[in-house]
Amino acid sequence: MKEASNRVKQLVSGFFIAFIAGCSSIPFQETARVSLESADPGALLERFRNNSPESFRLLTTVVFQYNLDKLSGIGYMDINTREKAFTVACINAMGVKLFELSGDKNGTVSHFTLEELNKKGDFAAVIGEDIKRIYFDSAPSSGAKINRKKFKITFDQPYGPGIMEYVFAGAGGNMVEKNYYEDNTLIWRVSFYEYRQKDGKIYPGGIILNNYKYGYSLTVRLKEIQA
Repeated sequence: MKEASNRVKQLVSGFFIAFIAGCSSIPFQETARVSLESADPGALLERFRNNSPESFRLLTTVVFQYNLDKLSGIGYMDINTREKAFTVACINAMGVKLFELSGDKNGTVSHFTLEELNKKGDFAAVIGEDIKRIYFDSAPSSGAKINRKKFKITFDQPYGPGIMEYVFAGAGGNMVEKNYYEDNTLIWRVSFYEYRQKDGKIYPGGIILNNYKYGYSLTVRLKEIQA
């Protein structure tokens, strides 16, 4: 990630000035309510799969919030959805390295984590699991249960000990939510906003993960695609 360091530092100052200026509770444009009554769920899902990238690098800003505590940073993510592998490095507004992690389906490895971040637990493990929730298992299987409503189509399927609900909506018919339930209780939700396109592939410009079980949120804003 050395070659990315200078690019990150160039963008840090501008981002944090903009962030301090303020943002709403949902700092992204809401998905438009467009009728999907005539949409074919199978075709919609197939198009989304074909348009989703398998391997890519993103420059993003992240805000991790737990109660009144807030951690902001900017960094690079390398994601491989086929291998279910990732690498991420993040610095704060002062250019101080916050963490560098890598992981796959077998777990997360911390190559560096600022000591202060581990005071309340294994920070690397938390961030690693959230990256997997956001970027992996990004589409339901062909056997998922389909539910149709006027403005959205949902696909439900077993996921671990619970149920994953994939919600598709908007003019592009893209995935706008992943909701994970256990015993009919919503455990966590990932919301996707403002899809962008590059080289025929789509990327959400804004992402919000809410973990209702542990009471924290993670907001990711896409700054640059390096597919």
